[in-house]
Amino acid sequence: MKTSVIEVTTGGREVVHDITGACQRFAQEAAGGGDGLLHVFVPHATAGVALMELGAGSDRDLLAVLRDVIPDDDRWVHAHGSRGHGRSHVLPALVPPYATLPVVGGRLVLGTWQSVALVDLNVDNPDRTVHLSFLAGD
Repeated sequence: MKTSVIEVTTGGREVVHDITGACQRFAQEAAGGGDGLLHVFVPHATAGVALMELGAGSDRDLLAVLRDVIPDDDRWVHAHGSRGHGRSHVLPALVPPYATLPVVGGRLVLGTWQSVALVDLNVDNPDRTVHLSFLAGD
C-alpha cells in the first residue's frame, strides 16, 4: 500500500473544498498506470469527505442543507468553541470522514460531474489533514 498526506487550509468559515486534483495526482503516481483502490480519510472529528458535483452551486446547497439539518445554535451538549460548534461533531455521522474510489489505468473513476470534496463546518480549526492510501489490484 502507498500513502500520502495532504494539508488543506479551509479558513475560518464553513467550506466544501475540492481535493479532486490532489487525489488524482496521488492515484496516478501511486498506481503507475495500474488499477486499484484509493481510500481518502480525514482524521478529524469535525470534517467529512463527499463525492459530489462542485462549482455549479451544489457545494453551497450542501452547506445550506447542513445548516438546516444541524443548525449552528446553542442546542448542542458539546458546547465548547464557537457558537454551534457541537454540530461539527455530528457532521461525520451524515458526511462520513472517508471515501473509497476505484482507480483504473492510473485514473480515478468518477462520474462526469463528480468531485472529491472535504466538507468542513468547524470554523475553529482551519487546518486539515487528508490521508490518501492506494491499494494496488492484482
